Amino acid sequence: MLWTTTDTNESLAANLSEELRVSKVMGELLSQRDLVTVEAAEEFLRPRLAQLDNPFALKNLRAAVTRIEQAIEAKESVLVFGDYDVDGVTSTVQLVSMLRTLGIDPRYCVPLRLDEGYGLSREAITRVFAGEVPDLFIALDCGTNAHEPIAYLRELGCDVIVVDHHQTKTVAPEGCIFVNPHVNDIEDAPWRDLCTAGLVFKLLHGLLKSRREAEDPRVEGIQLKDYLDLVAMGTIADLVPLRGENRILSWFGLRHLRANGRIGVRALAEVSGMDASQEMAAADISFKLAPRINASGRLGDASLPMNLLLSNDLAACQKIARELDTMNRERQGIERGIAAKAEQRAAEEFADEPGIVLFGEDWHPGVVGIVASRVSRHFHKPCVILGADGDDAHGSGRSVATVNLVEVFQRCTDFLGHWGGHPMAAGVSLKVSNIKAFTECYLKSLKALYPDGLPEPSLKLSTWLEVENLEEGLLEELDRLHPFGQGNAEPVFGLRRVVLEEAPHAFGEGNFRFRMPRVDGARSGVAGIAWRMHGVPEVGQSIDLAVRFSWNYWRNSRYPQVTLIDWKPSA
Repeated sequence: MLWTTTDTNESLAANLSEELRVSKVMGELLSQRDLVTVEAAEEFLRPRLAQLDNPFALKNLRAAVTRIEQAIEAKESVLVFGDYDVDGVTSTVQLVSMLRTLGIDPRYCVPLRLDEGYGLSREAITRVFAGEVPDLFIALDCGTNAHEPIAYLRELGCDVIVVDHHQTKTVAPEGCIFVNPHVNDIEDAPWRDLCTAGLVFKLLHGLLKSRREAEDPRVEGIQLKDYLDLVAMGTIADLVPLRGENRILSWFGLRHLRANGRIGVRALAEVSGMDASQEMAAADISFKLAPRINASGRLGDASLPMNLLLSNDLAACQKIARELDTMNRERQGIERGIAAKAEQRAAEEFADEPGIVLFGEDWHPGVVGIVASRVSRHFHKPCVILGADGDDAHGSGRSVATVNLVEVFQRCTDFLGHWGGHPMAAGVSLKVSNIKAFTECYLKSLKALYPDGLPEPSLKLSTWLEVENLEEGLLEELDRLHPFGQGNAEPVFGLRRVVLEEAPHAFGEGNFRFRMPRVDGARSGVAGIAWRMHGVPEVGQSIDLAVRFSWNYWRNSRYPQVTLIDWKPSA
């Protein structure tokens, strides 16, 4: 793997370090985030909810608020239709909670992934209506490309609101109130990168503002910040850039998650094995809470986590949390089996190709997205993994840096049914009989779009450190950069000519623990861990390390730890 170092404006870094009274390393990290003034860096380090823009600046949001207010005043029937991932679930829970407070008890539902596929469809509409057509239909985290289903809803007599953040394949939908900053708003709008959970938070903000102006007594006790835990979960899990308004919402949302005020979140944290004393980090959402929420939608019906997050009954929440944990373990087992087969086939069938498309008749469509991520990372190629559902195949694509899956899929629409998503991740369905033709088109499209081939896998280092820099003071500064994620990557540090004094201890498959060299007479060096690493460094060997540096929490205490990303013999 090629190592590169992030370009740094040294004079800006030195100025930020001096003016903000932070370390040289912190000054470098801030300058690398395009924070070109002291004021911008201070805002980044000290987010404030007051920095959020006026919600009514979003195109069509006021129209959506007005229509929802009409439903409230007339006590109309409302149905909220969300997606089955964390963003869709948390978006739906936010809106349903608010509507209940304002006197409406809406129905809520999600598509059945295995039967109805991704997003809004006529099949899902028919099932959820069950003969009862609502006055107002609100689609969350889906609907941008659902032209025919929206037209069908209008034929049935429903008014339709769509709040979504997915990119449009052709044109914006008609016949509905459409809130989507990626389609409607200017490119540099502060809210442009919000996921649907963030957009629904803006919708609720606008609704509260309007209701307060109308002196509605039902809003007197509502605290909008009580919804921030849900916003953080949706934002971090959906991998949107954690800059601007996303950073503000997730920063405050993590603190509300830490307080564990929502009974369902508390129950989910307990079954996830989270230490009650630890700070909540983005990784806790990505690797603990989100997989358990997603497991239900992958293997069954995603209404289960919605019920969890809407409930105030501790016993009921604990029961649902245990069910989700069981589903997640089942999902992990299924995923491991499919991933092993997929990696073997990818090595055999696509060794000389720029991409990978794999189909398994017995592969569960609910876990193929996770497998696609794993295979894509392993081979550094955009990958599509498909499972069977009768004559249809459903699956997910995952990409690598610089490769836009949306552009690739747009060239293959003749062979696709439903599809949609982001440049880095997309869902797809097609006829099993079209898989061969789609694969050929997919590979041909990659070669046409990227004639010079895919870039070599690389690892970007934030800066080089000395072993003695790995101390608690640096960790306390790094805490101020959280949450880490897309657009605000966790720093990776380089360490040159490190010589381990103790032999690493291997465990599991390709994992090992080790200790950094001791400094300044310390009893032991900083603890280290490596996951799925090829090759173990030897004692006495001079090596260069690429590491992340963070706190490790254990039994009501915390200690510094490095996570090894890559290593190589020193030059």
